Amino acid sequence: MKSLAPVTQRRAESLTLRVQALEAALEAGREWLSPQVVERGDRVVQRARARLSHSIAHTVVALGGSTGSGKSTILNALAGAQISRPGIIRPTTSRPVAAVWDVEGGDRREADQLLDWLEVGQRSYLPASGENQGLVLLDLPDHDSVVVEHRIRADRLLERADLLVWVMDPQKYADAVLHERYLRPLAGHAGVVVLVLNQIDRLAPQDQAHCLADLRRLAVADGLAGASVLGLSAVTGQGMSELHELMAQAAAERAAAADRLLADVRGAAALIESECGTSHESRASAAARRELLDALSVAARTDVVVDAVHGSALHRARAATGWPLTRWIGRLRPDPLRRLNLHRTTTRTDLVRTSLPPPDAAMAARTHTAVRSYVDAASAGAPPGWVMATRAVVHDEALPDALDQAVARTELDAEARSWWWGVAAAVQWFLLGVFLVGLIWLAVLAVLAFIQLPITATPGGEGFPIPTLMVVAGLGLGIVFALVSRVAALVDANRLARRAARRLAVQIAEVAGEAVIQPVEAQRLLLDECRAAAVLAGR
Repeated sequence: MKSLAPVTQRRAESLTLRVQALEAALEAGREWLSPQVVERGDRVVQRARARLSHSIAHTVVALGGSTGSGKSTILNALAGAQISRPGIIRPTTSRPVAAVWDVEGGDRREADQLLDWLEVGQRSYLPASGENQGLVLLDLPDHDSVVVEHRIRADRLLERADLLVWVMDPQKYADAVLHERYLRPLAGHAGVVVLVLNQIDRLAPQDQAHCLADLRRLAVADGLAGASVLGLSAVTGQGMSELHELMAQAAAERAAAADRLLADVRGAAALIESECGTSHESRASAAARRELLDALSVAARTDVVVDAVHGSALHRARAATGWPLTRWIGRLRPDPLRRLNLHRTTTRTDLVRTSLPPPDAAMAARTHTAVRSYVDAASAGAPPGWVMATRAVVHDEALPDALDQAVARTELDAEARSWWWGVAAAVQWFLLGVFLVGLIWLAVLAVLAFIQLPITATPGGEGFPIPTLMVVAGLGLGIVFALVSRVAALVDANRLARRAARRLAVQIAEVAGEAVIQPVEAQRLLLDECRAAAVLAGR
């Protein structure tokens, strides 16, 4: 076969790109596009790929029509031979018949493969001619046949043909079934549809004009405003030259196959684009995000954890810097973080659970409401199908466990020690030592005085004995230093609590991102991809 003309090749390549775009749109929107749109799109993609895999040097023209409309007579007249035998018993045409004009220098195997795909077994080959070469003319079974199998064959070939020639008679051209089932679904295919009013010789000239005008009106109503409308009589030959010229032109241009598939692709893409809605920025508002994070923070009991971090820091600071004689009292109280099972850090946070109380009904309801509000805010203006699909991918029932895990893996500095604790402890032990030495000194003096042994003069200062000054200073300064340490510990505890709150907020935001925000954004990306691919396919 001769190589395809550059224009035909470019059309095929352009069509291939559009089919790929349509397929991408279907994949992106398969979860939320309506089943009817997905089914139609898949059919178009499969049919286009199959048709492009066969010879596009051949143009398939299908003669479709009702019982007794004269399809077989027209085919024989165009072929100049008795190829399709007009029937007497209804239905008149039960199996498709093909008349094939060879392509000059071509390989008949390509035509055979094409007809095999069309499932047309009865075929006749005619000599190639300059005006008809590459033309494959089909006489289809009657679309209104009482035999279901015949109608199925006709419908299948109508989907696969490149150029559709509808043959109607003056009695049935306005049949509602014809227009609703066959012609209206072809809206947008006017370039590959020819409407033929056959047996027009039975009408007076005035009636002919009236019927043709009415058929054009019906074509416009069906979305086929640009379709060719011909009056024809196979008996008198009226209109036959015009029909032959149309088919010969289609065969010569070799564009009907691409035009038909392009119309199919555009029709499927238009449906997808309409379900995607208009393109606009529709992201969740900052208020919705803030509400979501606040609700999750409450559900995770971060306020309880922050208070526990604060209390634990004070507890440990007092145990390390308090007055040595009273430190043991503080140790009797449990560490707040230990009570919540947050007193240690482990590399296997998936095995750790906190002892925080679970969210109550009010918290659960607030969390659910915040999640729903965020999804609704992110879905504003989006198509209903996408909104439902997006809600389905957001699962808030797993949030309590995820939040508990987030708290468990947060580094809360449960064992952090401040640099000044060692200094404070040393000072406290020194003051305790001074206190004990002075106390022991006074005790020795008291014992000596009691047993009336001679006592050397006790050194003093500012009129007070040194032992007494040591006891007072050790005790007083120890208590004062303990109070100062408490103030310093409070400053440290506030700092650690603020840092814990920030770290918990980061973990809560991570949970919100994984469970809610990222799934919604992924769905939004699919919507944008689906719309963009549909626009590209429908250009």
